[in-house]
Amino acid sequence: MGLSLINSTTISLRFSPEPKLILPKFHQNVNFYGDGFCKNLSFTTTTPRRSLLSIKSEFPNEKSYSKIGAQSTGPIPAKQLLQVVELAANTGAKVVMDAVNKPRNISYKGLTDLVTDTDKMSETAILGVVNENFKDHLILGEEGGLIGDSSSDYLWCIDPLDGTTNFAHGYPSFAVSVAVLFRGKPAAAAVVEFVGGPMCWNTRTFCASAGGGAFCNGQKIHVSQTDQVERSLLVTGFGYEHDDAWATNINLFKEFTDISRGVRRLGAAAVDMCHVALGIVESYWEYRLKPWDMAAGVLIVEEAGGIVSRMDGGEFCVFDRSVIVSNGILHSKLLERISPPTQKLKDNGIDFSWWFKPENYHTDL
Repeated sequence: MGLSLINSTTISLRFSPEPKLILPKFHQNVNFYGDGFCKNLSFTTTTPRRSLLSIKSEFPNEKSYSKIGAQSTGPIPAKQLLQVVELAANTGAKVVMDAVNKPRNISYKGLTDLVTDTDKMSETAILGVVNENFKDHLILGEEGGLIGDSSSDYLWCIDPLDGTTNFAHGYPSFAVSVAVLFRGKPAAAAVVEFVGGPMCWNTRTFCASAGGGAFCNGQKIHVSQTDQVERSLLVTGFGYEHDDAWATNINLFKEFTDISRGVRRLGAAAVDMCHVALGIVESYWEYRLKPWDMAAGVLIVEEAGGIVSRMDGGEFCVFDRSVIVSNGILHSKLLERISPPTQKLKDNGIDFSWWFKPENYHTDL
């Protein structure tokens, strides 16, 4: 058996005079063993530690970008949102952990775009947690689409298994990603990353609330302080649509491989962004992600001291079609090479307008 990477503390999730948080029966620490696999899964919760009103940038020499995190969480306290987000993500992760050593039942959304029964079962489990606690909230899930009341100020963005192709092959990295927006801006987020691999699967949990900092397994995390592209490790991703945007990013991949310590392509956007937040890579960018791919990761990066923008350098929101996250210090240097070809794509008619925004969902954007 391997050793768990997670040290967690079980706490009583009760709110007074706020509504009581409804927990499934397996909300405490759970250990799964069998078939020679290490399957230690712990559920953790974290209390926000900073004011909701955050400064724009921790790096005074860097161009100032508005915070993408919510300035307010409305009538529901940030602590309560964070605890339900973490619980939902860990509930989905339990389903994935149960399936990680079993045969996959794979179907296809496209020629190479996979979906498994585990994606669907994980989303069902996550929806159960959200609906038990917030029946009137709007939900956008990768598998189930839009569910709930579009007049709600709260929108949950759920990726029940980010990196399905990796999961299908038993190849790390993949994750469960859950975030809740308040009026269009991320308020709380959790990503449960599966690490290790066959013979020693394990997890680590990233979480953040707007203004509350970012944490991994309960410990506060921060982006790296690397200030040179030449000394940076970078990450990107490629979608399933092989068009001009895909070709442009292939060229960017080549260009940055020449001038940095290397460029990785892991295949799970939420994991990639959490690695920036953890400080083990300096930046990640990609075209044509969906809100459920980005909503959790971008908040975790920002709360770890990083910067988030569009790939053309514009202000970002989770409905945009491009994203770059970085440690902040390198953001402008990276955009010097990334922004011009992105703008050229826009000039040539590639659609970078918002998408997957619910039609009647109210935002402050």
